[in-house]
Amino acid sequence: MVKAIRITETGAPEVMKWVDVELGEPGPGEVLIRHHACGLNYIDVYFRSGYYAQPLPGGIGMEGAGVIEKVGPDVTHVKVGDRVAYAGRPTGAYAEARIMPADILVKLPDSISFEQGAAMMLQGLTVQYLLNDSYKVQKGDTVLFHAIAGGVGLIACQWLKAIGATVIGTVGSPEKAEIAKAYGCDHVILYREEDFVKRVKEITNGKGVPVAYDAVGKDTFMQTLDCVSPRGMAVSFGGASGSPPLLDLGILASKGSLKVTRPTVATYVLNRSLLEPMAADLFDKVSSGKVKIEIKQRYALKDAVEAHRDLEGRKTTGSTILLP
Repeated sequence: MVKAIRITETGAPEVMKWVDVELGEPGPGEVLIRHHACGLNYIDVYFRSGYYAQPLPGGIGMEGAGVIEKVGPDVTHVKVGDRVAYAGRPTGAYAEARIMPADILVKLPDSISFEQGAAMMLQGLTVQYLLNDSYKVQKGDTVLFHAIAGGVGLIACQWLKAIGATVIGTVGSPEKAEIAKAYGCDHVILYREEDFVKRVKEITNGKGVPVAYDAVGKDTFMQTLDCVSPRGMAVSFGGASGSPPLLDLGILASKGSLKVTRPTVATYVLNRSLLEPMAADLFDKVSSGKVKIEIKQRYALKDAVEAHRDLEGRKTTGSTILLP
């Protein structure tokens, strides 16, 4: 028996329960992984609250790092004893150990700790595709990134500076503004106190930005479009404040032939031909020191309810992990 967080219904953080779980043997294409650390991400809130659907009763959590203890038939790219990390479905990472599909696992380099691995896989892979595939950021680009002091935001800020981009970031408090500045954000906007569209236009001399990244959603997305220069790209990759409004495509024409995309990490991690080079790029950025993974909050896994309350209450910054 192992301990794990399970939900039998969707709702507030309190629906998560710390329970005993019986693990069987890994089947074809599966492994048993013993977690050393698990990641906390806003997508976990979406599954817990019912915003994203999943079969119930079920697990929760999409990111972890640990050691493989058992390997089922037809698994060839990892073996017992390997240090591994992952991000993606199926949910169930909030567990001391779990049986899971092996196809989303990647080997963790010795230079990266289990805690770093659990703190960076989902957020780091998200940043990798945002800056390389959703839009290919070039040296000299000016980029708008909302929630720059969050887990994805701080990784993105460092990665963008390594590319040679100018970073405009929005935050919700003066304390988060100081964190963003410490990570190299060039222009920090307190979006609750300032008109971020006006500030972006001031910073760019009226041109706007070629790309804007928005995981806030409902509260910001339509204004985000006003920050993008003609023929530029708006990337919606989350909805912390709720889903963005339904979009009349004619608006994109009137604002200058804009492009909009809504990527998700699942599209990438379920394709090993994409996952492996993305993970290698992420590991290289971290191992070289260009991107530092600094864990700002640690909670015991059994205290996942408290962690979710703090995450939804905007009390967290940067990366957060849960420790079994």
